[in-house]
Amino acid sequence: MAYKNKIYVALDYDEDSRYYNLMKAWKQFDGSEFPFYDAHVINNIKRDSCEETIKRRLRERLDNSKMFILLNGEKTRFKHKYVRWEIEQALKRDLPIIVLNLNGKQQIDYNLCPAILHKELALHLNFKKDYIALFIKKWQEQHYIKKCYFIKKPMSSSDVDL
Repeated sequence: MAYKNKIYVALDYDEDSRYYNLMKAWKQFDGSEFPFYDAHVINNIKRDSCEETIKRRLRERLDNSKMFILLNGEKTRFKHKYVRWEIEQALKRDLPIIVLNLNGKQQIDYNLCPAILHKELALHLNFKKDYIALFIKKWQEQHYIKKCYFIKKPMSSSDVDL
């Protein structure tokens, strides 16, 4: 079994890739303070690859991940071919999920969040560097504790012990 230290990020690449690139820049320029170890460096995927090949490569990335982050933008909930599939895979692997709202909301946004996550244990946060760094560190452990108590609902930052 591989050592899992990566964070898998799912997003609408056409609309929200600038936020993903910002997370990579935070890691590059402030690495020790921003605990982001990107699962997408594991293998390369060409955009024109067939769906089966893309999903096989994404599964490899997910298999090496300890956490799943969804960048939740205006159109993310409509991305069923890959984003919904990625969420399903994260749930299947019991990965701790953080949903980063790109609209500034600090809790679940039922209008924008993909329906598959409406009743799942996931931490919903605003896209802010300090919040992300803090909760990447805290949420993994607390996710499993909350699972032990059969808690299965969306969470906000106030639900996490600091």
